Amino acid sequence: MEVFGKAIEDYYRGVGKKQLISHSSLGSREVVPVSHFFRTFEQMPLLEQQALQLCRGRILDIGCGAGSHCLELQSRGLECTGLDSSEQALQVAANRGLRKTIHSKILDLKVGEFDTLLLLMNGIGLAGNLSELSGFLRHLGSLIPDQGQILLDSSDVIYLFEEDSDGGFWVPGDVSYYGEIQYYWEYEGVRGNSFPWLFVDFQTLAAEAEKAGLSAELITEGEHFDYLARLQKLK
Repeated sequence: MEVFGKAIEDYYRGVGKKQLISHSSLGSREVVPVSHFFRTFEQMPLLEQQALQLCRGRILDIGCGAGSHCLELQSRGLECTGLDSSEQALQVAANRGLRKTIHSKILDLKVGEFDTLLLLMNGIGLAGNLSELSGFLRHLGSLIPDQGQILLDSSDVIYLFEEDSDGGFWVPGDVSYYGEIQYYWEYEGVRGNSFPWLFVDFQTLAAEAEKAGLSAELITEGEHFDYLARLQKLK
């Protein structure tokens, strides 16, 4: 069974006693509490709370996981559809009360028009690599009307790298951009497949968005090099 979805399913069923562990190409190993994916609105970071408050119209939550963001929006009377590539996670979201789900990768979704696309918990990381970002954003733009919006959060992860005396940073030479990191999940001793994940600083995001016919607005900066941004079609 898919590692992430199994952890979500076990937690929901009350049998998840093992650790979900995130491994990265930077050599880090982080235990991620599965409860993190079941947070209430009050437990969410400020940037996520603000993003939910900015949602309007028909909403697509991309990478919805256990459905916490969608369920909060649904409770406010908004129409929210959860999309995820994990069938198990979507089933949990549905069992928790999410009315609309789509089992798909976002790049495989070719139809549908949404007023708001939501990519939280660094959902823009799904682009994988910087070279793929403008194409990824162009695809997202095809799913919204002229007045639609894309809400996303990300982080400038340059702080993870060692700074030298000249103010530069030591970045591995095998990546084209320092925010390109490889990850894999481990759960109950089972290792999942490795996948690329992109963290992008706001200035780079804005430049890639413009290539895709989108404008980028910085909404809020967090306390840990993170930020919330809104993308809209260029007029």
